[in-house]
Amino acid sequence: MNTGDTAWVLVSAALVLLMTPGLAFFYGGMTRAKGVLNMMMMSFGAIAVVGVLWVLFGYSASFGNDVGGGLLGDPLQKLGLQGVLATGKTLPLVGTIPEIAFVGFQAVFAIITVALISGSIADRAKFGAWMVFAAVWVTVVYFPVAHWVFDFNKDANGNNTGGWLGQGLGVIDFAGGTAVHINAGAAALALCLILGKRKGFGKDPSHRPHNMPFVMLGAGLLWFGWFGFNAGSALGANGIAAYAWINTLAAPCAAILGWLLVEKLRDGHATSLGAASGAVAGLVAITPACSAITPMWAMALGLLAGVVCAMAVGLKFRLGFDDSLDVVGVHLVGGIIGTLFIGLAADPNAPAAGQGLFYGGGLELLGKQAIGAFAVMLYSFVLAYAIGWIINKTMGFRISSAHESAGIDISVHAESAYDLGGRVSGSFHPMDENSGWHQAAPVHTNSKVDA
Repeated sequence: MNTGDTAWVLVSAALVLLMTPGLAFFYGGMTRAKGVLNMMMMSFGAIAVVGVLWVLFGYSASFGNDVGGGLLGDPLQKLGLQGVLATGKTLPLVGTIPEIAFVGFQAVFAIITVALISGSIADRAKFGAWMVFAAVWVTVVYFPVAHWVFDFNKDANGNNTGGWLGQGLGVIDFAGGTAVHINAGAAALALCLILGKRKGFGKDPSHRPHNMPFVMLGAGLLWFGWFGFNAGSALGANGIAAYAWINTLAAPCAAILGWLLVEKLRDGHATSLGAASGAVAGLVAITPACSAITPMWAMALGLLAGVVCAMAVGLKFRLGFDDSLDVVGVHLVGGIIGTLFIGLAADPNAPAAGQGLFYGGGLELLGKQAIGAFAVMLYSFVLAYAIGWIINKTMGFRISSAHESAGIDISVHAESAYDLGGRVSGSFHPMDENSGWHQAAPVHTNSKVDA
């Protein structure tokens, strides 16, 4: 065990965990004022449900001994993390770090992947239905896909026992372009199709972001945590981590410029929302490629992602699907761009040692990257659609029209994000969704104002 490597991975895991509250601010600021708490609760709900399932069987299903030709780890092998903890004075290792540190690092990846999906269904999803979806989706989609992409285990004889994409096919995905971003983006598309459009989609100006400082704060926390996300995936305090770190700086910087350029040319002004979204688009794109391409190519990738994602987010209006907070346009599109770009610009001298088309590698690596990207996208979309459809037909996934109009924070959580004080004209109490609203007598909180 190397104590420096262990310290870096533990710090990186904490940074990645911080990304989910950061995502809550990012998404929360982009919603209406009467839906911000629900949006943030969906992120915190993901932390709770995924954290429990990961300890119970998720880690084992992702990184246990393969039981299906590279498709799934044994969910019972390390049930409740048995065999991962210390035996006497001996700690099982993954490389140079304790396996239990690796468990924690991978847990926070699972958490934020689920949380990312929630942005596509803002303002209209039942919280209980979301929690059920999160539990089922992470079990039948994320855990297997994490095994496909991230598991490089070998048995005692040195034979490969890992996933079919990363270890078997040789797809390069350093930190989760497929397993995290394409995976979440495809599921987000499925859910927004299941739930349908918000009331007034594309017409109601109240759907604009209500708190841009929240959005900028969230983007900053995401970028800060992303250094743990990418550089931490080196699983050591080493040159690979440094290589990933500098690319995680370069790509989003260029992506911001690309997004703002599109806004200026298309709309006549550059916006703070564009800067925040551009940074996230660049971070998404560089995630799979941060160990495979040079910093110069990282900036080219970031610029490309910023431009393409800025244009892609408008497709929902043309195609008629309500991806509320642009999860599809940023994470699905950005993840595909970053994953495929490796097949073009992978430098044999970079840590990943891939050989892209621009370096004389032909189309072989690009073909492998395409298989990885579209296999994950198809698998996630089909399963997410099926899970969402079943939930919608049984317990119902969408809140009532009356509750959506009044605001999901009050109707679902009986809370409001902003208590401005003074006189309140009426107090609304959430009832059963089938029975509608009941207005109580006026509540007076300031007698001088009332007088």
